[in-house]
Amino acid sequence: MTTPASLPADSASGAPVGGPVTDRLVEANERYAAEFTDPGMDARPVLRVAVVACMDARLDLHKALGLDLGDCHTIRNAGGVVTDDVIRSLTISQRALGTRAVILIHHTGCGLESLTEDFRHELEDEVGQRPSWAVEAFRDVDQDVRQSMQRVRTNPFLLHKDDVRGFVFDVHTGLLREIDPRS
Repeated sequence: MTTPASLPADSASGAPVGGPVTDRLVEANERYAAEFTDPGMDARPVLRVAVVACMDARLDLHKALGLDLGDCHTIRNAGGVVTDDVIRSLTISQRALGTRAVILIHHTGCGLESLTEDFRHELEDEVGQRPSWAVEAFRDVDQDVRQSMQRVRTNPFLLHKDDVRGFVFDVHTGLLREIDPRS
């Protein structure tokens, strides 16, 4: 798959050619801005939904869910884990910007399935400071989706907890598989 900012690779080293990637992205933005038209919308998502998903580059959430610009709030992090910062974003999304539904999307082949909390200890050994955050690694993606749903449904800061659904995105087929929170 290529994008307007894709970098050609040097065939010998596999390294990108054509300058630093940030320069390429800024150039892509300049092309985008030349054709940009202000859509005239505010920050409130049209569909009143917030999507929490993994940061994995294989997930094109707007295409996968049939979303257009302005339809949803998208909150992404490693694993799509419901952390304190995700709760912060969801609280603002609901209380200040009108969202009512939450969709949680994890995926097959997630990098967090191959990590452990030892990652934090290795970082501490390397830099001399323990990270303040948990890795939130997991072995069972379905169970991790259930845990994320539970974190949303039991958080006192969130107003709307009735429409919280969790899914696993298959990176090979593009299909979502819904997770039953009670299993």
